[in-house]
Amino acid sequence: QFRSIFKEFPYFNYAQSKALDDLLYTDRNFVICAPTGSGKTVMFELAITRLLMEVPQPWLNIKVVYMAPIKALCSQRFDDWKEKFGPIGLTCKELTGDTLMDDLFEIHHADIIITTPEKWDSMTRRWRDNSIVQLVRLFLIDEVHVIKDESRGATLEVVVSRMKTVQASLWRLLESHDAVPPLRFVAVSATIPNTQDIAEWLSDSKMPAVCLKIDEDQRPVKLRKIVLGFPCSDNQTEFKFDLTLNYKIASIIQTYSEQKPALVFCATRKGVQQAASVLAKDAKFLLSIEQKQRLQRFANSLKDSKLRDLLTYGVAYHHAGMEMSDRKIIEGAFTVGDLPVLFTTSTLAMGVNLPAHLVVIKSTMHYVGGVFQEYSETDILQMIGRAGRPQFDTTATAVIMTRCSTRERYIQMLNGADIIESSLHRHLVEHLNAEIVLHTVTDVSVALEWIRSTFLYIRALKNPTHYGFSSGLDKVGIEAKLQELCLKNLNDLSSFDLIRMDEASNFKPTETGRLMAWYYIAFDTVKQFFTIKGTETLNELITMISNCTEFVDVKLRTNEKKILNTLNKDKDKITIRFPVEGKIKTREMKVNCLIQAQLGCIPIQDFTLTQDTGRIFRNGLRVTRWLSDFLASSKNNFSALLNSLILAKCFRCRLWENSLHVSKQLEKIGVSLSNAMVNAGLTSFKKIEDTNARELELILNRHPPFGNQIKESVLHLPKYELDIEQLPKYSDMLAEILVTVKLTNYEQLQTKRTAPDFHYVTLVIGDADNQVIFNQKIMDSVLLKTGNWMKKIEVKRALRSEDISINLISSDYVGLDIQQAYTAFYLTPKPEGHKVVTNQKLTAESTRDTCYGSPQSLPAAKVDTGGRSKQEIAYKKYGNRECNHRCKNKDVCGHDCCKTGVPPKSQMNGDTKFSLYLADLRSRNSVSSIPPVKRLKVQMLNQHVENVDLKQFVFTPKSLLPALPR
Repeated sequence: QFRSIFKEFPYFNYAQSKALDDLLYTDRNFVICAPTGSGKTVMFELAITRLLMEVPQPWLNIKVVYMAPIKALCSQRFDDWKEKFGPIGLTCKELTGDTLMDDLFEIHHADIIITTPEKWDSMTRRWRDNSIVQLVRLFLIDEVHVIKDESRGATLEVVVSRMKTVQASLWRLLESHDAVPPLRFVAVSATIPNTQDIAEWLSDSKMPAVCLKIDEDQRPVKLRKIVLGFPCSDNQTEFKFDLTLNYKIASIIQTYSEQKPALVFCATRKGVQQAASVLAKDAKFLLSIEQKQRLQRFANSLKDSKLRDLLTYGVAYHHAGMEMSDRKIIEGAFTVGDLPVLFTTSTLAMGVNLPAHLVVIKSTMHYVGGVFQEYSETDILQMIGRAGRPQFDTTATAVIMTRCSTRERYIQMLNGADIIESSLHRHLVEHLNAEIVLHTVTDVSVALEWIRSTFLYIRALKNPTHYGFSSGLDKVGIEAKLQELCLKNLNDLSSFDLIRMDEASNFKPTETGRLMAWYYIAFDTVKQFFTIKGTETLNELITMISNCTEFVDVKLRTNEKKILNTLNKDKDKITIRFPVEGKIKTREMKVNCLIQAQLGCIPIQDFTLTQDTGRIFRNGLRVTRWLSDFLASSKNNFSALLNSLILAKCFRCRLWENSLHVSKQLEKIGVSLSNAMVNAGLTSFKKIEDTNARELELILNRHPPFGNQIKESVLHLPKYELDIEQLPKYSDMLAEILVTVKLTNYEQLQTKRTAPDFHYVTLVIGDADNQVIFNQKIMDSVLLKTGNWMKKIEVKRALRSEDISINLISSDYVGLDIQQAYTAFYLTPKPEGHKVVTNQKLTAESTRDTCYGSPQSLPAAKVDTGGRSKQEIAYKKYGNRECNHRCKNKDVCGHDCCKTGVPPKSQMNGDTKFSLYLADLRSRNSVSSIPPVKRLKVQMLNQHVENVDLKQFVFTPKSLLPALPR
């Protein structure tokens, strides 16, 4: 059964034969350090084979996890292993990016899970609720030297340490240790000097890990390394120096390529294209007729016109900003040997396996975060590792082009690599919070125990100065410093209420801390949103989200600014909803602009920006969902909470909440078809539902039964109604309302539903003082049982107004939301000194129309001992003044305002007509003994109606009108 796995390896090379016994015949943890091209992937396959040999068939309840630092490597391994292990009954599943819930369900049935450190981290943060992790028997770590990386190394380190903790926790929970299946680690790395430290980190308590180091002289293809220095004056910028190197490439390829494929690494995507264009003009390659014909066939399939022209000259470029189909074509042409020279960015070195006889690194500086900086040693080793094709070559060459001033540095780097160090101490705060949420860390002593399971601990004991500790410290002193580092980070978490610490230094996670770990949010992002006022608009929230740490990888490139500025402000084109002030000149402004362009369905004719937009929305979906849950824990931020719920839905739908392109959310409807429907006036689900199916097909230029399918989708979307009723229980400061959410088509949805099973609506109610009265998620599954959901809700009287805002927000769809305003009734009118609602004016005269009553309705007023009437006492009681009516006897007239007074002028100017009507209604109910309807009838009977001459309204043509005097 296993022969198919190793069919492409008829013999084992030196590295594989050295590792065979330990990998295939023991269960010990294993670390191998070998040059690129030594067949390290086979080591993983041997370890999988060992596991399958040990576990009887059928292979149930066992999982293998393969973890690589970048998605391209994961995709490559997935494609390879799906073919190799599929025939023997093993299923592979790739878990990268923001995987949907459906995919997580599929992973339960997968045998080999292929993932990145970040994705595995987000999953294992819930490992107590997730049985998948406890079934892992083999953990494979590719490119383990990435642990040194400043931004990603800490995550790799933490997830491996967490897997060790999972194993230890299971040992403690289960009395019989035999019931706990062993977890094996196998890690491979490029050439690093301190492989033994990695092995020490991966060792378990029973047995140390095996460490195998293969030297460069055992490399299957011998590698010649050359470092060339070029002059660079002090006033010459890195851009200019990089451009000058373009004209040196032709001579280097001529000298070292031996007419075999060459791979040239450049710093930027633009640099890749420029260098390829220069070489196509400077060099002529000797191509056979068959080779030219094959290249022409490849070129005809390309979408990129510039690339098509270059390919016919035997030159091409490859980078992550290209169309996927173009990339695959170029990879194919280079792999079969038809393409002499390929220019690419350094990301290819970590991803697609395209070995070449000659590798050239054009400049050792690359553009990161807006500045030029030197490649890391890991990057350099990865790039030169692509030199050598075991199938065709016995020797290979790697050439590094750098400045004269740094030539010696790179010569020494290639002779002896730098020590790999941990970067966990720079990202400790997020990972400590995650461990506290998991209850892995419960107090300071356990925190130190957890630190001991990390690579940071191994290296801090050996090189304390790298981590800011004194070189003279012994083991106890270094542990004390590590404990101090832990306490500092724990205090930071506590200061933002992410954890709680008691006097005994025991830790407990708060709800805010759980949300931060659950949604994988950076500590700096959490700190930023702690400054929120609670009144933020949609525009302000988008600006804040654009500043999040989660988007720090997005770069603003010079050639993108023109497109972004056009999207931001342009008189002749559709622009974004909330324009950014000034020109686009920062990463944050670019993120803001791309978010709004996507939500506004504004097309972006740039593939690189489209890629960036996809990355922004993958992370933004997570951040906006966290934000709405984070704000839900507070009660004085109704406006911000409502807008965060709307924004989270917008990110999910990739549409504004008021978008006309609601049809884009339907299956089989893309941007172009949605535009056609908008142009036809079909801007809501109701309009689409009411349109004939044949008419829809005419609009969309589609054949039957396409129109029926669209109508069917809309018909089976949930349709909600919102009813609000005030209950008779109310007082001066408290009212009670009954809110009913109805699913009007719930019977129709019993058999078929367009919305996903986990679709829900959020009912959020707020008052005029920005207080959240009620906030709850209501699942469709609940509404499907009876068709409605009811809740009695107490409403406290707000200072500014009795008006409340009731909102029903769909989790997944734009166009289903319901937003209503409602005014609650209280026992007494609003006290003096508090304005109700602004923006509408009302005069004393306008209240007269609603204040008519019967002259006989009230008895004569009695005068008290102080000589004041009851009416005057009523004025004072309600803080009112006397009205302007000139009634002879205000005790018996039909005006209620003559008995209770009217509000002071300063207050009236700020009140709405509707609010004053309610105030009048309250006073009328409290004073008048005759129902309003009866009084209105009496008033209508007594009112004198004038005869109207209808002739004055007859239309007279302009020609018959008398001439006006000039």
